Amino acid sequence: MKEASDDAEKREVLQNKKKAVLVDGVVLNGPTTDSKAGEKFVEEACRLIMEEVIRKAPDVTEKVCEWQPPEKLKELLDLEMRDTGEPHQRLLKLCRDVIRYSVKTNHPRFFNQLYAGIDYYSLVARFITEALNPSVYTYEVSPVFLLVEEAVLKKMIEFIGWKEGDGIFNPGGSVSNMYAVNLARYNYCPEIKEKGLSGLPRLVLFTSEECHYSMKKAASFLGIGTENVYFVETDGRGKMIPEELEEQVQRARKEGAAPFLVSATSGTTVLGAFDPLNEIADICAKYGLWLHVDASWGGSALMSRKHRKLLNGVQRANSVAWNPHKMLMAGIQCCAFLVKDKSDLLKRCYSAKASYLFQEDKFYDVSYDTGDKSIQCSRRPDAFKFWMTWKALGTEGLEERVNRALALARYLVEEIKKREGFRLLLDPEYTNVCFWYIPPSLRNMEEGPDFWEKLNLQVKFFPGTDDPKMILWPGRSLKTRGRRIVRS
Repeated sequence: MKEASDDAEKREVLQNKKKAVLVDGVVLNGPTTDSKAGEKFVEEACRLIMEEVIRKAPDVTEKVCEWQPPEKLKELLDLEMRDTGEPHQRLLKLCRDVIRYSVKTNHPRFFNQLYAGIDYYSLVARFITEALNPSVYTYEVSPVFLLVEEAVLKKMIEFIGWKEGDGIFNPGGSVSNMYAVNLARYNYCPEIKEKGLSGLPRLVLFTSEECHYSMKKAASFLGIGTENVYFVETDGRGKMIPEELEEQVQRARKEGAAPFLVSATSGTTVLGAFDPLNEIADICAKYGLWLHVDASWGGSALMSRKHRKLLNGVQRANSVAWNPHKMLMAGIQCCAFLVKDKSDLLKRCYSAKASYLFQEDKFYDVSYDTGDKSIQCSRRPDAFKFWMTWKALGTEGLEERVNRALALARYLVEEIKKREGFRLLLDPEYTNVCFWYIPPSLRNMEEGPDFWEKLNLQVKFFPGTDDPKMILWPGRSLKTRGRRIVRS
């Protein structure tokens, strides 16, 4: 039986050789990879991921990371690319090593960033999109994912409080903020798209001292210039002071500059502060400024009936950045840029009218070809991850996720208050809990320059104050009334 099978296989090989199409010595109609071996590798790799990542995710006895310094890690990992391919068992060992020496962001004790944990539904969605390898620019190539993105954006717009709007998913909150700055500039002077920066007045944008650093990057990247970002003073809780904003706007106008945008922050990176959106919106309306709300971190509070009041006034914004990959655990990256405008402003700003891709005479409604309102061409179906999680948990499940996060923060606050050596900086309004740990050797020491120096901090006292209230986050300079604390 085996001999007959071998003979049939040999006849098939000989027959295929006779039918081979050769160009420059390359067989064009032959297999490029061993599909059976590839399938087996995928199967074994998935089993490895299941064992080493998924099942170990909730185990607190496992390490968050098998940390190694860079030079040592280079020795432990075989990073060299060679002329010939390597066997699958060797590749599986490499996969195991990659997992072993990587940070497990789904570990219960991973506290390093503004995201953590694992959402199984989002993870499966990522497996699907990675396997399908789609690109979201035209309906013909990505029909399901374009409809999913439309549905998710519509629902997010509803939670912001707009009756209608537009939007697009893109790679990160920083990119969303760049979208906002560029769109606001285009709205202010549409001729910039064709004529460029020459001939334009000096444009100025405003944001708080506690804004995300991407606002400064956006000004640099878009040719506005970092000196034309006016940073508005914040209060003791890290919120933008509206009166200071208006003073800055008036100052810019007196200087002959052209104010065009205010970026408020809902959920600052350090203190988790929410700028007073209604007061800021009043100033924007008074001076004709575009209001962008960077709610990359705090936007998820909109899902909670209890906590959405943190973003009171967000419905008055012209644009909003919101990252479901943070508190809602949709999986990195999953970031939406949402616009109140429904007049195709996004498309008018970004369209290049590539005729080979966005033809008007297709056999379906070409309004679903959304790629022309993106700065990208190839674009990942990031909305699908959030959609799958939303479908699995429902709005109530997402709301519970937010409520639980804030309840955990409140629990931590109460524990800090009870424990000797821990000092709470301020009662948080979101999930950012900022505190000091005072070592036993300093607990009975009078607070002054010597005390702070021993804590490896330097305190600059401004004239005319002896205000004892100080706000600190390591590596940041947070201004309060009367003093500034910086890392020494």
